[in-house]
Amino acid sequence: MDARARLADLAKERGVSLAALSRMLSRNPTYLQQYITKGSPRKLEEEDRRILAEFLGVAESKLGGPQENSYARREQKDWVEVPRLDIGASAGPGALGAEEKVFDAFRFSRRWLAEQGLDGKSLSAIRVVGDSMEPLLREGDEVLVDCRQQPFRDGVHVVRLDELLLVKRVASKGGGRYSLLSQNLAYPPIDVGAEDFEVIGRVVWKSGRV
Repeated sequence: MDARARLADLAKERGVSLAALSRMLSRNPTYLQQYITKGSPRKLEEEDRRILAEFLGVAESKLGGPQENSYARREQKDWVEVPRLDIGASAGPGALGAEEKVFDAFRFSRRWLAEQGLDGKSLSAIRVVGDSMEPLLREGDEVLVDCRQQPFRDGVHVVRLDELLLVKRVASKGGGRYSLLSQNLAYPPIDVGAEDFEVIGRVVWKSGRV
């Protein structure tokens, strides 16, 4: 398989668009699409190839770069790059969902993810906006969201409600009714039906300044 076909397959497996990867490289959104379908440019620039290989978790040689030594290949396999998305989930009044744009990545130990029962391909990181989840989550924290389809369990989730992205503790009330709860008691619960909101994913980890 040549480098172009492999890049297309890797992007599809990761669930990220070629346009998003192009923007991550600070390129025109059609840059990688043209590279794959039209052969322009003829090959990726070294820095672009390095960034893509690091983000996708593969050796640069898989994307047309030189062969790497066995140590480098082994080191690459030990880590998973989780995309940081340029969107925020509101822990306050509510934030409109912006266009999903990958601008960076967190690197996690593959072993640690396995110990937590997590699949790197189903994870993304977004920032918290607002104060309704304090002290658990503060504005500016970034949360790791597990977007796998799985049976619902009460817990902290990122949800979409009326086109707004929220991070809330979601509790089932039975009969298809749910409560969207804030940690900050200044914010009242939001009672909704199952048809009124969408669970984007479960919050499984957070990062933030001390």
